[in-house]
Amino acid sequence: MLEGSCLCGSVRYEADCDPGIIIHCHCQTCRKAHSAAFSSVMPIAPEAFRWTAGKDVLNRFESSPGKHRYFCTKCGSQLIAERKAANMVLLRMGCMDTEITRKPDAHIWRSDAAPWFDPDHEIRQLPEGYEARD
Repeated sequence: MLEGSCLCGSVRYEADCDPGIIIHCHCQTCRKAHSAAFSSVMPIAPEAFRWTAGKDVLNRFESSPGKHRYFCTKCGSQLIAERKAANMVLLRMGCMDTEITRKPDAHIWRSDAAPWFDPDHEIRQLPEGYEARD
């Protein structure tokens, strides 16, 4: 069983499945929707997914033909995307409450990636907040 929720906790979901593959998507649509270098997703079968709370504060946006992104109208968290034609729900990893230890399988749409992000470049790994260098 996988569980997830939005930042404010108003919207919650469950998925009756084991953790699957994790993909980092670098397409411009995902970068803009998440205000980040990429979006991390886990595709699952739609029949495994269900909303458990907050359907009344949930909204969706069709970001490309047939792809709907669902978000909380209170806090703005984007929880899932749905592609009915592809028969898949994409869980947004940042909103998952279940601890996932599986490592990502791939970076996709690197042809569309932000030029300032390089997944192969080693940068400092800080345990908490930013520390300026002397």
